[in-house]
Amino acid sequence: MKDIDRKETIEKIIRFSKELRLPATRQNIAQDIAEAEKENLSYEDFLCYLLSKEYDLRIENGKKNRIRAANFPYKKYIEDLSIEDLPHDAKKNLKVLSSLDFVKNGQNVIFSGSPGTANYRKILLMERNKHILIF
Repeated sequence: MKDIDRKETIEKIIRFSKELRLPATRQNIAQDIAEAEKENLSYEDFLCYLLSKEYDLRIENGKKNRIRAANFPYKKYIEDLSIEDLPHDAKKNLKVLSSLDFVKNGQNVIFSGSPGTANYRKILLMERNKHILIF
C-alpha cells in the first residue's frame, strides 16, 4: 500500500472512530497497525485487539463515572482508616468486609449503630476502594 493511500485510510479510520465514539482506536491507530503488521496478526486478531482496548477503556471510564456521580465529599481509603479507633467487633470484621467477598457471594450485610456513626459512609468507603459500585 502506498504511503498516500495508507495516510488516507488512517485518516478515515480516525474519522469513523470519532463518529462511532471509539477513543481507544482513534488514539494510537497508526502504531497499532504497525505493530499488527510486525506481528503478522490476522484481521480477526487485529479487530479483536482493537475491540478489547475499547472494552477495557469503557469499563475503566464507567468506574470513574460512577465514582464521580456518587458525589463523594472527599476521597478516603481503607489505608487511611484509623483501625485503633474502631470498636472491637468492627476491627474483627474489617478484613472480611474490606475484601468484599460478601458481594461476590451474594450475602447481605447489616451495619448497625447509633445515628450519625457513618455506617453508610463505611459502605461507600469499601466500594470506592474496590472500585465497584452497584447501582
